[in-house]
Amino acid sequence: MTERRIPPELVVDFDIHDDALTPKVYERYDELRRTCPVAWTERHGGHWVVTRYADIHEITHRPDVFSNQPVAIPPNLGQDQPLIPLEIDPPDHTGYRQILTPLFSPARMQALEPQIRALVNDLIDAFAARGECEFIEEFARPLPTAVFLGLMGWPQEDAPRLLRWTHDIIEGRPGGTDEESNEVRTAAGLEVYTYFAELLDRAYEEPGDDIISQLTRATFAGERELSQFEILNIVFIVMIGGLHTVTGTLGNSVIYLAEHPDQRRRLVDDPALIPLATEELLRWESIVAPARRVTCPVQINGVALEPGDRVLIPLGSAGRDPEEFDRSDEVIFERTPNRHLAFGSGPHRCLGSHLARLELNVALEELHRRLPDYELVPEDPPVLKLHQVKGVERLRLRFTPEDRRER
Repeated sequence: MTERRIPPELVVDFDIHDDALTPKVYERYDELRRTCPVAWTERHGGHWVVTRYADIHEITHRPDVFSNQPVAIPPNLGQDQPLIPLEIDPPDHTGYRQILTPLFSPARMQALEPQIRALVNDLIDAFAARGECEFIEEFARPLPTAVFLGLMGWPQEDAPRLLRWTHDIIEGRPGGTDEESNEVRTAAGLEVYTYFAELLDRAYEEPGDDIISQLTRATFAGERELSQFEILNIVFIVMIGGLHTVTGTLGNSVIYLAEHPDQRRRLVDDPALIPLATEELLRWESIVAPARRVTCPVQINGVALEPGDRVLIPLGSAGRDPEEFDRSDEVIFERTPNRHLAFGSGPHRCLGSHLARLELNVALEELHRRLPDYELVPEDPPVLKLHQVKGVERLRLRFTPEDRRER
């Protein structure tokens, strides 16, 4: 890769881990789609950045050519083995999905709706009378964390540790080198695996109906039980995917709605619109930017890629592509069709999409029912992060205290 000569017209300066890029990242995506839709950046050892919807869609549907191992740039999230099933390619990927898909089926997730709604209202209860809150710390982080712990049958008081680990794994050392960030991720990953292993031992001793207990009883292709390491790697990616992505999507959605009070009022007046709004907000802020590894010579949009090349596919760029979405720079709740790629596409499409939709819909329903006039606090603006999961670090909201609002 270091001796490779990339045509100079394809070389750009782009760093998905540069937080300074966050406020203008969609402008940068738009520029790349128009001028260099398959671009090369020397950052993080060198990789391609593909920005058009059609190309990203093609890449996600060709796992034989674009491997999911690794799915990160730099290629480590604190684990020492491939994440299952995210970094496993077919045909083995199919066997793991056959185990996991029923555990995250629409019917199974929908059965969680009452407890998720109760949890959402418990979180709102804690700040509704104050007239303000730090939305990320008090709502958007604890909600998916509590849901994850419930799915696993683990103690809710362990939430702070999971949040710290997830933060370190996603962000590494902010402003640090790849090596420094990898050290932070590896240290967090070691703590995660140690914690998971202890709780897995308990699941073997006292199995229940939670997801991790069901994994201890599962068989791969009906032939063998899952090993301890396989289960640990499955739970690792469920944690990363379930915690940080929902938090980021909630934060970005609430920022948009606070900045567009007319749109927010539509959801207050017509809650039935919320599922459509959720899909459109997922398109508007498709926050994940996964990666792939090329396995054989291939061309994308006329550009030759070679085996071993890594390819970043920012789903947020696909979501704003005007060739796929009319008026792509506008939020249109009734957009139909809405073939966004927020949950990916192809065989690796997000396993937890049904749960994520449920959490987002219930959260938006209850927030707009109980706190309909929230707004940003100008003197304490949101703090945004980029990385491969575009998140919100801090979000201060102000609203009419619930007990003073006219009903």
